[in-house]
Amino acid sequence: MQSSCDTLLSVTNETQSWTCAGQVVSLESPVLVGILNVTPDSFSDGGQFATVADAVDHAFRLIKDGAGIIDIGGESTRPGAARVSANEQIARTCNVIRGIREQNDVCISIDTTLAEVAKEALQAGANIINDVAAGTEDDAMFELAANTGAGLVLMHRRLPPEKDQYSDQYDEAPVFQDVVEEVLGWLLCRAEAAERVGVKKEAIALDPGFGFGKSVEQNWQLVEGSSAFVASGYPIYAGLSRKSFIGATAGIEHVESRDTASAVAALEMAMQGVQIFRVHNVYEHARVLQSLPSANH
Repeated sequence: MQSSCDTLLSVTNETQSWTCAGQVVSLESPVLVGILNVTPDSFSDGGQFATVADAVDHAFRLIKDGAGIIDIGGESTRPGAARVSANEQIARTCNVIRGIREQNDVCISIDTTLAEVAKEALQAGANIINDVAAGTEDDAMFELAANTGAGLVLMHRRLPPEKDQYSDQYDEAPVFQDVVEEVLGWLLCRAEAAERVGVKKEAIALDPGFGFGKSVEQNWQLVEGSSAFVASGYPIYAGLSRKSFIGATAGIEHVESRDTASAVAALEMAMQGVQIFRVHNVYEHARVLQSLPSANH
Protein backbone atom coordinates (compact mmCIF):
# COMPACT_ATOMS: atom_id res chain seq x y z
CA MET A 1 0.00 0.00 0.00
CA GLN A 2 1.53 3.32 -1.05
CA SER A 3 0.67 5.29 2.05
CA SER A 4 2.35 7.50 4.62
CA CYS A 5 0.21 6.27 7.50
CA ASP A 6 0.63 3.10 9.54
CA THR A 7 -2.82 1.64 8.88
CA LEU A 8 -2.66 -1.93 7.59
CA LEU A 9 -5.35 -3.44 5.40
CA SER A 10 -7.03 -6.15 7.45
CA VAL A 11 -8.89 -8.64 5.27
CA THR A 12 -12.26 -9.40 6.84
CA ASN A 13 -15.71 -10.47 5.86
CA GLU A 14 -17.93 -7.57 4.92
CA THR A 15 -19.03 -5.39 7.80
CA GLN A 16 -22.56 -6.16 9.03
CA SER A 17 -23.49 -2.90 10.79
CA TRP A 18 -22.74 0.81 11.03
CA THR A 19 -23.17 2.71 14.31
CA CYS A 20 -24.58 6.22 13.88
CA ALA A 21 -25.33 8.34 16.96
CA GLY A 22 -27.28 5.72 18.83
CA GLN A 23 -28.76 4.00 15.79
CA VAL A 24 -27.30 0.81 14.35
CA VAL A 25 -27.74 0.48 10.59
CA SER A 26 -27.85 -3.16 9.52
CA LEU A 27 -25.70 -3.88 6.48
CA GLU A 28 -26.79 -7.48 5.99
CA SER A 29 -28.38 -6.33 2.73
CA PRO A 30 -27.72 -3.17 0.67
CA VAL A 31 -28.75 0.13 2.25
CA LEU A 32 -29.98 2.91 -0.02
CA VAL A 33 -29.26 6.52 0.91
CA GLY A 34 -31.84 8.81 -0.68
CA ILE A 35 -30.38 12.10 -1.90
CA LEU A 36 -32.21 15.26 -0.84
CA ASN A 37 -30.43 18.34 -2.15
CA VAL A 38 -31.89 21.60 -0.86
CA THR A 39 -29.69 23.60 -3.21
CA PRO A 40 -30.42 25.67 -6.31
CA ASP A 41 -27.43 24.33 -8.27
CA SER A 42 -26.86 20.60 -7.74
CA PHE A 43 -25.97 18.78 -10.99
CA SER A 44 -29.09 16.61 -11.04
CA ASP A 45 -31.88 17.94 -8.84
CA GLY A 46 -30.91 21.49 -7.90
CA GLY A 47 -33.82 23.82 -7.20
CA GLN A 48 -36.52 21.14 -7.14
CA PHE A 49 -37.47 21.63 -3.50
CA ALA A 50 -38.18 25.30 -2.93
CA THR A 51 -39.83 24.96 0.48
CA VAL A 52 -39.26 22.93 3.63
CA ALA A 53 -42.58 21.18 3.06
CA ASP A 54 -41.56 20.17 -0.49
CA ALA A 55 -38.27 18.78 0.78
CA VAL A 56 -39.87 16.86 3.64
CA ASP A 57 -42.48 15.41 1.29
CA HIS A 58 -39.72 14.22 -1.05
CA ALA A 59 -37.89 12.62 1.88
CA PHE A 60 -40.95 10.56 2.68
CA ARG A 61 -41.26 9.50 -0.96
CA LEU A 62 -37.66 8.30 -0.79
CA ILE A 63 -38.39 6.39 2.42
CA LYS A 64 -41.48 4.79 0.86
CA ASP A 65 -39.38 3.71 -2.11
CA GLY A 66 -36.90 1.97 0.19
CA ALA A 67 -34.38 4.50 1.49
CA GLY A 68 -32.87 3.55 4.83
CA ILE A 69 -31.00 6.85 5.16
CA ILE A 70 -31.80 10.36 3.91
CA ASP A 71 -28.77 12.49 2.95
CA ILE A 72 -29.44 16.24 3.06
CA GLY A 73 -27.09 18.77 1.53
CA GLY A 74 -27.20 22.55 1.48
CA GLU A 75 -24.14 23.05 -0.73
CA SER A 76 -23.67 21.54 -4.17
CA THR A 77 -20.51 19.47 -4.64
CA ARG A 78 -20.75 19.32 -8.44
CA PRO A 79 -17.62 20.45 -10.34
CA GLY A 80 -17.45 24.23 -10.55
CA ALA A 81 -20.02 24.83 -7.81
CA ALA A 82 -19.81 28.04 -5.78
CA ARG A 83 -19.15 27.74 -2.07
CA VAL A 84 -22.00 28.31 0.40
CA SER A 85 -21.53 29.84 3.86
CA ALA A 86 -22.15 27.85 7.02
CA ASN A 87 -25.09 30.06 7.93
CA GLU A 88 -26.74 29.52 4.55
CA GLN A 89 -26.21 25.76 4.70
CA ILE A 90 -27.77 25.69 8.17
CA ALA A 91 -30.73 27.76 6.98
CA ARG A 92 -31.31 25.43 4.03
CA THR A 93 -30.99 22.11 5.85
CA CYS A 94 -31.86 22.19 9.54
CA ASN A 95 -35.58 22.90 9.28
CA VAL A 96 -35.85 20.07 6.77
CA ILE A 97 -34.08 17.73 9.18
CA ARG A 98 -36.45 18.77 11.97
CA GLY A 99 -39.44 18.27 9.70
CA ILE A 100 -38.40 14.70 8.92
CA ARG A 101 -37.37 13.87 12.47
CA GLU A 102 -40.70 15.03 13.91
CA GLN A 103 -42.45 12.32 11.90
CA ASN A 104 -39.93 9.52 11.43
CA ASP A 105 -36.88 7.94 13.08
CA VAL A 106 -35.08 7.22 9.78
CA CYS A 107 -31.33 7.83 9.84
CA ILE A 108 -30.48 11.28 8.45
CA SER A 109 -27.08 12.42 7.23
CA ILE A 110 -25.86 15.96 6.68
CA ASP A 111 -23.71 16.45 3.60
CA THR A 112 -21.21 19.14 4.61
CA THR A 113 -17.50 19.80 5.06
CA LEU A 114 -18.04 22.30 7.88
CA ALA A 115 -18.24 21.26 11.54
CA GLU A 116 -20.43 24.27 12.37
CA VAL A 117 -23.07 23.02 9.93
CA ALA A 118 -22.73 19.43 11.06
CA LYS A 119 -23.15 20.39 14.72
CA GLU A 120 -26.41 22.24 14.04
CA ALA A 121 -27.67 19.39 11.87
CA LEU A 122 -26.93 16.80 14.56
CA GLN A 123 -28.75 18.93 17.12
CA ALA A 124 -31.71 19.11 14.70
CA GLY A 125 -31.85 15.31 14.53
CA ALA A 126 -29.24 14.06 12.06
CA ASN A 127 -27.26 10.89 12.85
CA ILE A 128 -24.49 10.96 10.25
CA ILE A 129 -21.91 13.42 8.92
CA ASN A 130 -21.17 12.93 5.21
CA ASP A 131 -17.90 14.83 4.72
CA VAL A 132 -16.66 14.87 1.12
CA ALA A 133 -13.43 16.46 2.37
CA ALA A 134 -12.81 13.66 4.92
CA GLY A 135 -11.91 16.16 7.62
CA THR A 136 -9.27 17.97 5.57
CA GLU A 137 -11.28 21.18 5.27
CA ASP A 138 -12.33 21.63 8.91
CA ASP A 139 -10.09 20.35 11.70
CA ALA A 140 -13.03 20.36 14.12
CA MET A 141 -15.01 17.73 12.20
CA PHE A 142 -13.38 14.64 13.70
CA GLU A 143 -13.67 15.95 17.25
CA LEU A 144 -17.37 16.67 16.66
CA ALA A 145 -17.92 13.15 15.36
CA ALA A 146 -16.04 11.68 18.31
CA ASN A 147 -17.99 13.71 20.88
CA THR A 148 -21.42 12.96 19.39
CA GLY A 149 -20.96 9.38 18.22
CA ALA A 150 -22.27 10.39 14.80
CA GLY A 151 -21.69 8.15 11.84
CA LEU A 152 -18.91 9.59 9.68
CA VAL A 153 -18.50 9.17 5.92
CA LEU A 154 -14.97 9.88 4.71
CA MET A 155 -14.70 10.53 0.97
CA HIS A 156 -11.64 10.68 -1.26
CA ARG A 157 -11.06 13.72 -3.43
CA ARG A 158 -8.04 15.63 -4.69
CA LEU A 159 -9.55 19.04 -5.37
CA PRO A 160 -12.46 21.01 -3.93
CA PRO A 161 -15.47 21.07 -6.28
CA GLU A 162 -14.93 24.63 -7.44
CA LYS A 163 -11.54 23.58 -8.91
CA ASP A 164 -12.55 20.17 -10.27
CA GLN A 165 -13.98 18.94 -13.58
CA TYR A 166 -16.52 16.36 -14.66
CA SER A 167 -14.93 12.94 -15.22
CA ASP A 168 -15.48 13.06 -18.99
CA GLN A 169 -14.14 16.61 -19.41
CA TYR A 170 -10.51 16.39 -18.26
CA ASP A 171 -7.97 17.54 -20.84
CA GLU A 172 -5.55 15.15 -19.13
CA ALA A 173 -6.59 12.37 -16.79
CA PRO A 174 -5.63 12.75 -13.11
CA VAL A 175 -2.44 10.81 -12.41
CA PHE A 176 -2.61 7.62 -10.35
CA GLN A 177 -0.12 4.76 -10.41
CA ASP A 178 -2.85 2.46 -9.06
CA VAL A 179 -6.12 4.25 -8.43
CA VAL A 180 -7.60 1.53 -6.19
CA GLU A 181 -4.51 1.23 -4.02
CA GLU A 182 -3.94 4.97 -3.73
CA VAL A 183 -7.56 5.92 -2.99
CA LEU A 184 -7.92 3.16 -0.42
CA GLY A 185 -4.59 3.99 1.20
CA TRP A 186 -5.57 7.65 1.53
CA LEU A 187 -8.96 6.75 3.02
CA LEU A 188 -7.35 4.41 5.55
CA CYS A 189 -5.06 7.25 6.60
CA ARG A 190 -8.05 9.53 7.13
CA ALA A 191 -9.85 6.82 9.10
CA GLU A 192 -6.79 6.37 11.28
CA ALA A 193 -6.65 10.14 11.86
CA ALA A 194 -10.31 10.15 12.89
CA GLU A 195 -9.83 7.22 15.24
CA ARG A 196 -6.85 8.93 16.89
CA VAL A 197 -9.18 11.80 17.82
CA GLY A 198 -11.70 9.35 19.30
CA VAL A 199 -14.07 8.41 16.48
CA LYS A 200 -15.02 4.76 16.86
CA LYS A 201 -14.14 2.47 13.97
CA GLU A 202 -17.70 1.17 13.86
CA ALA A 203 -18.93 4.73 13.15
CA ILE A 204 -16.77 5.22 10.04
CA ALA A 205 -17.69 4.47 6.43
CA LEU A 206 -15.35 4.95 3.46
CA ASP A 207 -16.39 6.51 0.15
CA PRO A 208 -14.06 6.15 -2.90
CA GLY A 209 -15.32 9.48 -4.24
CA PHE A 210 -16.70 8.56 -7.64
CA GLY A 211 -16.50 11.51 -10.00
CA PHE A 212 -14.19 13.50 -7.74
CA GLY A 213 -10.77 13.86 -9.36
CA LYS A 214 -10.99 10.67 -11.44
CA SER A 215 -11.29 10.06 -15.16
CA VAL A 216 -14.01 7.88 -16.66
CA GLU A 217 -11.62 4.91 -16.80
CA GLN A 218 -10.38 5.48 -13.25
CA ASN A 219 -13.93 5.53 -11.90
CA TRP A 220 -14.60 2.16 -13.53
CA GLN A 221 -11.38 0.79 -12.08
CA LEU A 222 -12.73 1.72 -8.65
CA VAL A 223 -16.02 -0.04 -9.40
CA GLU A 224 -14.18 -3.16 -10.55
CA GLY A 225 -11.84 -3.00 -7.54
CA SER A 226 -14.57 -2.66 -4.92
CA SER A 227 -13.62 -5.89 -3.17
CA ALA A 228 -10.35 -4.30 -2.02
CA PHE A 229 -12.31 -1.58 -0.22
CA VAL A 230 -14.67 -4.13 1.33
CA ALA A 231 -11.66 -6.04 2.67
CA SER A 232 -10.70 -2.99 4.77
CA GLY A 233 -13.32 -3.93 7.36
CA TYR A 234 -15.10 -0.56 7.10
CA PRO A 235 -18.56 -0.13 5.58
CA ILE A 236 -18.17 1.09 2.00
CA TYR A 237 -20.34 3.98 0.83
CA ALA A 238 -20.72 4.47 -2.92
CA GLY A 239 -22.04 7.65 -4.50
CA LEU A 240 -22.07 6.91 -8.22
CA SER A 241 -25.69 7.76 -9.01
CA ARG A 242 -26.11 9.64 -12.31
CA LYS A 243 -22.40 10.52 -12.44
CA SER A 244 -20.84 11.68 -15.71
CA PHE A 245 -18.62 8.60 -16.06
CA ILE A 246 -21.75 6.45 -16.22
CA GLY A 247 -23.34 8.75 -18.77
CA ALA A 248 -20.18 8.80 -20.88
CA THR A 249 -19.90 5.01 -20.93
CA ALA A 250 -23.58 4.34 -21.57
CA GLY A 251 -23.97 7.21 -24.04
CA ILE A 252 -26.63 8.88 -21.88
CA GLU A 253 -26.31 12.66 -21.86
CA HIS A 254 -29.52 13.43 -19.95
CA VAL A 255 -28.71 13.14 -16.25
CA GLU A 256 -32.08 11.80 -15.09
CA SER A 257 -31.96 9.02 -17.70
CA ARG A 258 -28.90 7.43 -16.06
CA ASP A 259 -30.75 5.71 -13.21
CA THR A 260 -30.85 2.18 -14.61
CA ALA A 261 -27.20 2.32 -15.69
CA SER A 262 -26.31 3.65 -12.23
CA ALA A 263 -28.22 0.81 -10.59
CA VAL A 264 -26.43 -1.80 -12.70
CA ALA A 265 -23.07 -0.35 -11.62
CA ALA A 266 -24.28 -0.45 -8.02
CA LEU A 267 -25.21 -4.11 -8.48
CA GLU A 268 -21.68 -4.88 -9.67
CA MET A 269 -20.33 -3.27 -6.50
CA ALA A 270 -22.90 -4.99 -4.28
CA MET A 271 -21.83 -8.36 -5.70
CA GLN A 272 -18.35 -7.56 -4.37
CA GLY A 273 -19.73 -6.75 -0.92
CA VAL A 274 -20.34 -2.99 -1.02
CA GLN A 275 -23.26 -2.22 1.30
CA ILE A 276 -24.26 1.47 1.11
CA PHE A 277 -25.37 3.34 -2.02
CA ARG A 278 -26.18 7.05 -2.20
CA VAL A 279 -28.78 7.40 -4.96
CA HIS A 280 -31.28 9.77 -6.56
CA ASN A 281 -33.80 7.17 -7.74
CA VAL A 282 -34.30 4.86 -4.77
CA TYR A 283 -37.05 2.83 -6.42
CA GLU A 284 -34.95 1.89 -9.45
CA HIS A 285 -31.93 0.91 -7.36
CA ALA A 286 -34.09 -1.16 -5.02
CA ARG A 287 -35.60 -2.94 -8.02
CA VAL A 288 -32.23 -3.79 -9.58
CA LEU A 289 -30.55 -4.74 -6.29
CA GLN A 290 -33.35 -7.23 -5.61
CA SER A 291 -31.49 -9.53 -8.01
CA LEU A 292 -28.61 -9.73 -5.52
CA PRO A 293 -28.83 -13.19 -3.89
CA SER A 294 -28.48 -11.89 -0.30
CA ALA A 295 -31.30 -9.39 -0.89
CA ASN A 296 -33.75 -12.23 -1.45
CA HIS A 297 -33.08 -14.13 1.77
